[in-house]
Amino acid sequence: MTKEWSDWRNGVFWWIQSVFVKKEYRRCGIYRSMYQFIKELANDKEDVCGFRLYVEQDNNIGQETYRVLGMTQLPYLMFEESKFN
Repeated sequence: MTKEWSDWRNGVFWWIQSVFVKKEYRRCGIYRSMYQFIKELANDKEDVCGFRLYVEQDNNIGQETYRVLGMTQLPYLMFEESKFN
């Protein structure tokens, strides 16, 4: 996880980074267990205002998992410019 200060929320978002579950272990509750553990940790932190993560647009199974756990899709698109020499 990484942390990001939100001036809009006056709190810290925890970003869940680089989630990967091997195909044969998907839909077995591994991510759910991790997510519940993170929520328990966050309950002890007054400054945590929520969780965020990135998901690829075609990762429908991942998106459904996040929705079932109570996460909502935000209306943002991500833009980037990489530095090339």
